[in-house]
Amino acid sequence: MIMKALFRHSMLVLVGTLSFCTNTFAADGQLKIPEFAGLADKAAESVIITLDPSLLRLAARFLDPSDPEDAAARAAIAGIKGIYVRSYKFDQDFAYPKADVDMVRKQLGAPGWQQLVQVRTRAEQQNVDIYLLVEQERANGLAIIASKPREFTIVNIVGSIDMKKLHELEGQFGIPKLDLEDKK
Repeated sequence: MIMKALFRHSMLVLVGTLSFCTNTFAADGQLKIPEFAGLADKAAESVIITLDPSLLRLAARFLDPSDPEDAAARAAIAGIKGIYVRSYKFDQDFAYPKADVDMVRKQLGAPGWQQLVQVRTRAEQQNVDIYLLVEQERANGLAIIASKPREFTIVNIVGSIDMKKLHELEGQFGIPKLDLEDKK
């Protein structure tokens, strides 16, 4: 009887742990992004975009298929299940919860996530990380986390990503232009 109760308790703990891990490190590429409650009121500028599958389909309907840029954007989002952007700029240094931004960065240590870019500048205190979720040789998620003392941006694209078409999304759906050529 005691062994049966101990086994049941152990299974409940295991299921709870797996449930927590699944929620924290989603297998589909969606990161658990904090609510950042109240930051929009404190920020000089804020952008909050949450395009889940249904909203993404609705937004795609507004793209003009006869416009080459819109057609390219429509093709680029064909396999995407969600786009999530949180971007804030402040008038003071570190007016945001740096620990929350670091918590999102830590999620990218989960299996499947591969770092593509890491930039650290000590003088400007700038950190940029770009990760790709790779499963069975396919890109199934993208995460960009950029932070400076007075601003931070988190971009999470969930779903199948055609890397050749990804740059077509820059400047659309709240995804910032990376201007990597200017940084070289």
